[in-house]
Amino acid sequence: MPKPVMSLLLVVGFLLFLLGIVFSKYLAIIGIVMMGVALFMALKPGGILRKDQVEDSWSTLIENAQGRSEDVFRNAEEFTKENNVPSIVVTKESFAPGFVTSMFGKAREFLVVVYSGSFRLKPYQIFVNARDFGNNLDVSWYLTYRPSIWQVVASLIPFVKVASEALRELDLFDQQDLRAYATVVHRSVLKSVDKLMLDLKQDPSKMERRSRGFLGIS
Repeated sequence: MPKPVMSLLLVVGFLLFLLGIVFSKYLAIIGIVMMGVALFMALKPGGILRKDQVEDSWSTLIENAQGRSEDVFRNAEEFTKENNVPSIVVTKESFAPGFVTSMFGKAREFLVVVYSGSFRLKPYQIFVNARDFGNNLDVSWYLTYRPSIWQVVASLIPFVKVASEALRELDLFDQQDLRAYATVVHRSVLKSVDKLMLDLKQDPSKMERRSRGFLGIS
């Protein structure tokens, strides 16, 4: 659902709720339902990874590496932690591309990497995936922007939108930290892929190493 539509639902629902307090409880109920729909569509369940959240990405296909996803997950996490950046937190979780698909069990496992050292950078989360694709292993990561609940709600309110979007503007130091954090994760994933390809007696030097997005890291 487009954000302008969600904002309209929220505003109209709030107005109906206020009118309902004075005139009719049914108007209030309709208003609550409209606001609930707007907030639900904006927030979505926590296990949803939407394509419009992706800011940068990288992927490669390792031939004849079926069944080696756990090797990539384990090594990528280990290499990330070896950098000794205390603000970088790594967990493993399942995500789906949408709410409906999640209800039918369409989910994939990801390493979720978060930089907790700055409230401005905390929404920039990196998702690392490795999955079988035929006889091959498809390895990828996605740098996403996943705002907090209060930022999402604020962005739906017309008079607060400008202020909430301003929080996404990073100063020079934040930009430095974001690039360094993303580079650490990217190179850890590359290192894990290099290791697997060498184990399989393949040449990793031919692999594309630059990400496709606004950072363009390598």
